[in-house]
Amino acid sequence: MGYRGKLREREAARALRRRGETLLDIAEALGVAKSSVSLWVRDVEFVPRPRARGRRRGPNVLQRRKAAEIERLLAEGRERIGVLAEREFLVAGAALYAGEGAKDRLKFANTSPEMIGFFCRWLRYFFEVDESRLRGQIYLHEGLDIDAATAWWSEITGIPTIQFRHPYRAVADPSLRTTKHERGCAYVIYDCRATHRAVMGLVEALLTSQPAIPG
Repeated sequence: MGYRGKLREREAARALRRRGETLLDIAEALGVAKSSVSLWVRDVEFVPRPRARGRRRGPNVLQRRKAAEIERLLAEGRERIGVLAEREFLVAGAALYAGEGAKDRLKFANTSPEMIGFFCRWLRYFFEVDESRLRGQIYLHEGLDIDAATAWWSEITGIPTIQFRHPYRAVADPSLRTTKHERGCAYVIYDCRATHRAVMGLVEALLTSQPAIPG
């Protein structure tokens, strides 16, 4: 960003602090670290905004502005992507597998139901899949409901629960993280070497292709 960009952010942070904004709100509004904001405004007198008694504080101006920007950019993204044509669908799936798929076998893993669902639709559309050879597996922390998670991922993947392998139960390490994915991480596995080679061929073609961009 450079020195000038940081200087503008510093002045904006100081102005917002004088108006009673919290360090967290300022950091989110400016897209910077809370520690940076704390350093920039440490000599600015802070008078918190009064809160009405008995009423829950609603989103402030900065939070509403951020939410509006996120919604605008989501709408813009949907408009730019539009409906995928068949070739675009093929390329998108290859890109997804390049980032999240295994290289030694056909296995795709993610915690996002949207990504898992997208991959399953892609695999079934472009390849002749023997449904009886599809397998699911779940990585789930101890203490979470494995039956509910299996049923949930089964519905998303279209893989019967009976075709899910024994789940991997993880013991949470509180020194590393405290949040847990309620439904865990799902794996979609298809033991077919020919299909795996075909998928990796698409990945290789994608990563070595030259985009036809003017200029």
